[in-house]
Amino acid sequence: MRNRAFRLTLCLLAAFALGLGATLQGKDWSKKELRKAQAKVLALGKLVAAPQVWDDAGRPAEIVPGEMQSIYFDALEYEGKPTRAFALVQVPEGASAEKPVPGIVLVHGGGGTAFEEWVKLWVDRGYAAISIAVEGQTNVRNEAASDEDNPRGWQRHAWSGPRRVAIYGDSDKPIEQQWMYHAVADSVLANSLMRSLPFVDAERTGIMGISWGGVITSTVIGIDTRFAFAIPTYGCGHKFDSENQYGKALGDNEVYKQVWDPMVRLKRAKMPVQWLSWPGDKHFPMDAFAASYREASGPRLVTLIPGMKHGHGAGWRPEDSYAFADSVVKEGQPWARQLKGKRVGDRYEVVFESDKPIEGAYLVSTLDSGYTGNRNWTQSEATLENVDGQWIATATLPHEATAWFVNLTSGSLVASSDYQER
Repeated sequence: MRNRAFRLTLCLLAAFALGLGATLQGKDWSKKELRKAQAKVLALGKLVAAPQVWDDAGRPAEIVPGEMQSIYFDALEYEGKPTRAFALVQVPEGASAEKPVPGIVLVHGGGGTAFEEWVKLWVDRGYAAISIAVEGQTNVRNEAASDEDNPRGWQRHAWSGPRRVAIYGDSDKPIEQQWMYHAVADSVLANSLMRSLPFVDAERTGIMGISWGGVITSTVIGIDTRFAFAIPTYGCGHKFDSENQYGKALGDNEVYKQVWDPMVRLKRAKMPVQWLSWPGDKHFPMDAFAASYREASGPRLVTLIPGMKHGHGAGWRPEDSYAFADSVVKEGQPWARQLKGKRVGDRYEVVFESDKPIEGAYLVSTLDSGYTGNRNWTQSEATLENVDGQWIATATLPHEATAWFVNLTSGSLVASSDYQER
């Protein structure tokens, strides 16, 4: 029954796409063609039927609580052929229909795959977790498969779809053949799969992505609005004018700007979102990151951790993502919320409310200009006081400061004020 519903959804999606017009080719798309592409991408949110699950031998499989499972699930057709996505999934022992657990979809970044360690970190905290591989790869390494975009040599499987081509390097292809189209679809389908499990709480299932997975996450939350929460890590939208490789690749790419930029649909994202990164990130600048979280409609927690570094482990090790998810699934909102921030001359004040005690505050600022990831960021003291249950942090800006934010701390957790530029 579930597989039949999934096939029906695929047929409806294909019919919807065919009804929109001729196949799009070339980089110089008309406004009409771009609108059709936008509609096709938004229609991926209709993939709400759970996909069929298979084991490594290609036999139908079932997800059960307990051990880590290696699975494949049905995905969209690619170049006329059916595809499947590889994933690792685990549900905590003891989860049941009577005691369902929250869930999370995990999306890797460039050079990554489905990671067992990442799944375990969430399972240890009581979540059912599925880590998906979005480039047709498995978690088995093969040196012969190694290249610039797959440095660790993850072996591709027999049912694979497209791989990522540089930075939206397949924008000249029909939208249904572009890698991001399939990566978004895989994320939506993984959500539908998790939500279908009787021992997973569908209304408490979120998504987290790291680097390119963060880009996918910030894209998909404007398409599949069923997610209870989201944690885009590093990756964001508004990359077309960045002073790095993204700006060079996307400055003249109208398909990115009008179809794939998360900014196109972020207003539709009303779920709580934690925007997790650090000011020294070389890939995703602070101004693009801030533009993205300001565009989203739902509650947000910005967490900018000085010295965090960029990588899969660096992204999933901090306790911040787990504490954020816990606060949303238990209380319905981020554990800390910025109420306001204002600058008067060289004095900057920010006001937060928090469900946890705030223990400290400090200013993070820079005197430099240019790309934010290349600037020197320094930390200085901020005063902290609690007035009528609200936390007020006040800092004196260096006279020539060009950008800044204030961090409030609760134990190892960080809540950042919105990024500011003079």
